[in-house]
Parts: sequence; structure tokens; C-alpha cells
Amino acid sequence: MTARTLISSDSTFEHAIGYSRAVVEDGWVFVSGTTGFDYRTMTISDDVAEQAAQCLRNIGEALDRAGASLADVVRVTYMLPEPADFEPCWPVLRQAFDKVRPAATMIGCRLADPRMRIEIEVTARLR
Repeated sequence: MTARTLISSDSTFEHAIGYSRAVVEDGWVFVSGTTGFDYRTMTISDDVAEQAAQCLRNIGEALDRAGASLADVVRVTYMLPEPADFEPCWPVLRQAFDKVRPAATMIGCRLADPRMRIEIEVTARLR
């Protein structure tokens, strides 16, 4: 059995709510729902595609700290308050996952902050 590793991005949300950006256990990396906030400045773009790109940068940093990358993603869930906002994100998402082709789901739902237009959660397998 391998040790459980907790990864934090030091986002204020993680501290306020009590969760980890990612958890690594038994060869799997579970990355929490990640929004388009730049966690260094706690700012967020109004543009949904730019938010999607920032989500992927944030996820990429967590995966890197876990010893993985976007190429190791096997499952992705997209959550958007406005389902019509999903299509403008497709070019950004295709750039990240076109060769990887993870299983994927898009869910229309409210998010914790009205500035958030997309949240992305992934599961990756360490190779």
C-alpha cells in the first residue's frame, strides 16, 4: 500500500473549505474541481475560454507536483453554470486533450462564485 499524498495550490478556497487540490493514492491522482482563478493573484478573467485555459494550467501544476501531466488524465468532468459557454471552450480543451482522449462529462450546474464560468475536475493514472 502506498502512502497518501495531499497537494495544495494554496488557494484561499482550499483553506476556507478544507480540501486538497489533489490527492495521490495507489497510483491515481484525483484533482479537485478547479476553477479559472489565478491562485497567485486570486484574480479571474471574465472570458470563459481564458478561464478554461487557467483551469488547465492550475490542474497541470497539481499534476506536475504529483509526478503526472495532462497526458496521464483518464477522466475529466466539466461543470458550467451556462451550458452554452461550453462550446467556446472546445479549442482550449482540444489543445489539452486531443491526443489523450480521456472519458469526459459536461454538467450544467451553479458554481460557488458567480465569477466562475467553468470548473474542471480530472483523474489521472501515474505511469
